[in-house]
Amino acid sequence: MESNMDEKIDLRKQFKPLYSSSTKPSIIDVPPAKFLTITGRGEPGGETYQAALNALYSVAYTVKFKAKVAGNDFVVMTLEGLWWLEDSQASFSEVPREEWNWKSMIRQPDFVTPKMVEEAKMEAKEKKGLKEIESVTLEEFHEGLSAQIMHVGPFSEEGKTISKLHKFIQDNGYKMRGYHHEIYMSDIRRTAPERWKTIIRQPIEKK
Repeated sequence: MESNMDEKIDLRKQFKPLYSSSTKPSIIDVPPAKFLTITGRGEPGGETYQAALNALYSVAYTVKFKAKVAGNDFVVMTLEGLWWLEDSQASFSEVPREEWNWKSMIRQPDFVTPKMVEEAKMEAKEKKGLKEIESVTLEEFHEGLSAQIMHVGPFSEEGKTISKLHKFIQDNGYKMRGYHHEIYMSDIRRTAPERWKTIIRQPIEKK
């Protein structure tokens, strides 16, 4: 009889409606989940942002390898990001990119604990020497009712997709709350920009 010991937990498959979408807006209810997070401010792709991502991935893969040794192997999830401005009434096109706020996130299985994360941070910091690792935390995040849509193409062309989502929210009697959320489904190092897939999600509530 074949053993299941080598099967990895894949949250992307377990929660497929959260990590698949069409180019038509839809409404979903997002349950609570655990995430490794790091928060910062600055231009997407800039030095501060990249250093934060390096720290976040260092901890994420250390947690994964420690879990694997314990017999709970899992697939490291895709990167997600929350984005917001100090002036909630402003649009991102009006504010310099270096003034954008962000929280980068990687979803974790439910069995990951704060103790596991702290041990992973210590181990990752010893190996990598990245000071930003200290800023990585484990958080529970609950978006609840949200609207989402798939954007296909470079990040610079998200504007039309976002406008389409916001119109859908308005037309269906909802209003926006919380932060603009992006889920990066493509490996941009290996995929042409015109084929990048990004889920755009926006928490909503009834007017």
